[in-house]
Amino acid sequence: MSKLKTSKSISKRFHITSNGYLIRHCASRSHLLQKKASKRKQKLRKKLCVNSSDLNNFMHKLPYAY
Repeated sequence: MSKLKTSKSISKRFHITSNGYLIRHCASRSHLLQKKASKRKQKLRKKLCVNSSDLNNFMHKLPYAY
């Protein structure tokens, strides 16, 4: 059986915790920041866990992560 390929774009954007959760950054934090409130930008700094319903799609793209 041949090796499975890892999606490099996903492996750079997501990180796996020791408990098996996928961590992602919040969107809307790269540009057009002058019109966003500072409190909103502060909340966008936090990292979030990927939803469990989407986790199955990521497991196929990251075969050696789990």
